Amino acid sequence: MTGKLLDLPRRTLAGISALLALAAVIVLTAMTDSTMQPLPASAPSQEFSAGRALAHLEKFAAEPRPIGSPAHDRARAYLAGQLRAAGLRVEIQRSTGAWSAAGLATFGQVNNVVATLPGTDSTGTVLIAAHYDSASMGPGASDDGAAVAAMVETARALRAGASLRNDVVLLMSDGEEDGVLGAGAFAREHPLGRKGGVLLNWEARGVGGPSLMFQTSRNNAGLVETFVNAVPHPRGDSSMGELYRLLPNNTDFTPLTSAGFTGMNFAYIEGSSHYHTAGDSIANLDRGSLQHHGTNMLALARALGDADLPALTSDHDATYFRIFGTMVTYPGALVWPLAALAVLAVAGLALLARRMRLTSLPRLLAGAGSAVVPLAVSAVLAQGLWELLVAWRPAYDGMGGLLHRPQGFQAAIAAMSGLALLAWYLPLRRRLGPAALAIGALVWPAGLGVLCAQVAPGVSYVVTLPALLCALGGLAALLLPGPAWGRVAAATLGTVLAAALLPALARNAFDGMGLALGGASALLLALFGLTALPVVELVLPEPGRRTVVAAPLTAAGLAVALVGYGLVVDRFDAEHPRRTHLAYVLDADTGTAQWVSADADPGEWTRRYVSGHDVAALPAGYARGTLWTGAAPAIRADGPRVSVLARGGDTIRLRVTAGRGARSVTLRVDRPIAEATASAGGAGSATLRVTGTRVNTWPAEVRFRGIPAGGAQITLRVPGADRIRLTAIGETDGLGAVPGFVPRPPGLVAATREDGDLVAVTRTYTLDL
Repeated sequence: MTGKLLDLPRRTLAGISALLALAAVIVLTAMTDSTMQPLPASAPSQEFSAGRALAHLEKFAAEPRPIGSPAHDRARAYLAGQLRAAGLRVEIQRSTGAWSAAGLATFGQVNNVVATLPGTDSTGTVLIAAHYDSASMGPGASDDGAAVAAMVETARALRAGASLRNDVVLLMSDGEEDGVLGAGAFAREHPLGRKGGVLLNWEARGVGGPSLMFQTSRNNAGLVETFVNAVPHPRGDSSMGELYRLLPNNTDFTPLTSAGFTGMNFAYIEGSSHYHTAGDSIANLDRGSLQHHGTNMLALARALGDADLPALTSDHDATYFRIFGTMVTYPGALVWPLAALAVLAVAGLALLARRMRLTSLPRLLAGAGSAVVPLAVSAVLAQGLWELLVAWRPAYDGMGGLLHRPQGFQAAIAAMSGLALLAWYLPLRRRLGPAALAIGALVWPAGLGVLCAQVAPGVSYVVTLPALLCALGGLAALLLPGPAWGRVAAATLGTVLAAALLPALARNAFDGMGLALGGASALLLALFGLTALPVVELVLPEPGRRTVVAAPLTAAGLAVALVGYGLVVDRFDAEHPRRTHLAYVLDADTGTAQWVSADADPGEWTRRYVSGHDVAALPAGYARGTLWTGAAPAIRADGPRVSVLARGGDTIRLRVTAGRGARSVTLRVDRPIAEATASAGGAGSATLRVTGTRVNTWPAEVRFRGIPAGGAQITLRVPGADRIRLTAIGETDGLGAVPGFVPRPPGLVAATREDGDLVAVTRTYTLDL
């Protein structure tokens, strides 16, 4: 009882034809996920034009614009002026933004641009949001300049068309890069933020690719229907929100939906190696991505602007995905029935195969139980590959898995998944039989579909539908009378949906999470391999020792060759630069200075400044993690100042200034803090509860971004302490003021660690509570 699901003459030709058909499905799916053709500035006035939006982008996104910088102020003035010129009512919301993490309290003086286009008979507010600040290491042309420029162009196009029913509010938020500070302040303090409505938030995690709707609020069925019907080229699926939760990222979508907004979150994610670096530039921006962002933004603004917004309220989520250029949606109520139907279909296929004496129950159970091996081994091999790549090329570590040209390594992971499958399948093929292995393998996508239906309904379709259709295809292959090609066609058609969904999702995981989490993509590819086993069996030679050894060795050799190819192709150059971290630290108490780098293995340029790991000369509490250091010339700098305004119990109130020219200040505290309050410049105050501690440094940290020249008042509650040590770090962007500093040559850019490319001047205080 070791039969095959498909046993026919000339099976090799049939198998090759079937595999080519599946390959064509994979290629077609990739082709239909492209961006749009950008429209020129001469496009009709009521259409969105990437050419017109690009003209705005060039005005404010040619240089970094972190919160509190002069470029940041110029960007705000330009954008507010353009929105006023378009006829919108514009205000600047000035506030103190606040955000907390383990042992960390971050504050900032934020200036949100809030523009309103009143409706004629409003049923609610449509809030279009993007942030106009950038990371300090790059100009942020994509993150999030493209979306902000698209908002200006969208406002113009809306004004050129018919008046809308609902109020449309454009929120150009501030301080997103430092902890969604502006959006949090808008949600907490602004009347429109407290009022709620429907949110459209726009982001980027790369410099190209289609604009993906990757996240929604709960009970999204009405919003998804609007998205599918209104947008001419919808992209995205309900599994992306589940994958997004694996990333250490946050967007303005989080505080706004927590405050009561329902909504959708959009981003493009290709070319993510430039994320938060100097490579996030106008030169690298895909104009088609800008067009896709803006076209979707304008279409949804018009659709929601004329909708009865309360009628969009739903009590359930929708599953949605795209296949062959068509969006498919179904209500959440179908998730469990489909998952159950997939399990029943797999069980029915198993019973039929047993009845036809193709396998036995013990063999089926062994096949199902052993099928976990290729899934686990694929993920382990992919993660192991990343560890090896970092060991071989330490500069990869600073890129977080987001490599410039990762295609060779991605192909190697696919080959490794094939290796894991063949190394499992071929030895068991003679003992258990192809039918037992193929049917047993379907237990995993069917079972995962049930698990996802419980914990992540939006991703259930990724495994439920392939398991269901593969089982139905297997049933048809066993039951269909007539010519053999009909049975092969049935089995192949059953695998088509798996070929359309699983490799595409693996590609999105590669783009969004990089090789550092390559195990996720490897797992998806291995699942696809399990669904394709009946077709793969057609091209395999008859069982034998040579086959058992030769096929996995071939896959292993291919994987090794692809890794070598990746290492040759993905070399650093001016267009694909290496990242390097460097900072200058001056201890104002001692008058000594050090160069500091967090690079795992500094390159030639960085080693001009650092030479060892001696951190003894660094100010108390400054070091975080493993650092390289080197002696540096001392400069004259004002530096931060801390004075006590009041104390009592476990609380101390401080006046903190950062020093002349400094944009931000950081306080490191040698005891855990439970609460922090900050206020500055008449922008109000904000209070944060703080739990946990920082890692590899002093346990508590307080940041104030965009601190005004007059400083800020910061109050700390330090339970159980009667005395603290506090190191204040005044931070000024750029290293050009340090004597002897030589700018990076082509092929190097600043790393994304937030304390790099700064002149940091410190003072340490011992304070009684």
